[in-house]
Amino acid sequence: MAKRPSASTGATAPYLLTLLLAVLVVVTAVAVAQGTVDVSTLPKGVGPIEAVELGDIDEAVAAEGKAVFDMFCASCHKFGERYVGPDMAGVTQRRAPEWILNMILNPEEMVFNDDTAYELLAEYMTQMPSMPVTHEQAFAILEYFRLTDAGTTE
Repeated sequence: MAKRPSASTGATAPYLLTLLLAVLVVVTAVAVAQGTVDVSTLPKGVGPIEAVELGDIDEAVAAEGKAVFDMFCASCHKFGERYVGPDMAGVTQRRAPEWILNMILNPEEMVFNDDTAYELLAEYMTQMPSMPVTHEQAFAILEYFRLTDAGTTE
């Protein structure tokens, strides 16, 4: 029978850290499912976007974002269904806007340096490729996500 490591072996810290991380993931998942997560407290990811101030949704920019999404993203991402990549429905409630923008603009570095992006890679077994999307186009995609999550478009 395997013996649990004692504190003197130094192996207890990794065990406790793993347990704490598992509890944190469960609590976060429950909070997200209940819609009680404040996205401003979520990780911002790794990349060129450090802070974003969001105002009212700009429907004209969101329309541009839909066109960019349809061109570069829709082959892997859908709203309301799991596909090659994660379901985009509700993404603005699950992820900080900075995280979304950094994932669009910097997917390779995100996978290597952001725990959530790495977990998504492990789950979907597909690396999101870099697309020739400008910062303005990435922000337009974010506006499209915001508008879609607000329930005013599909």
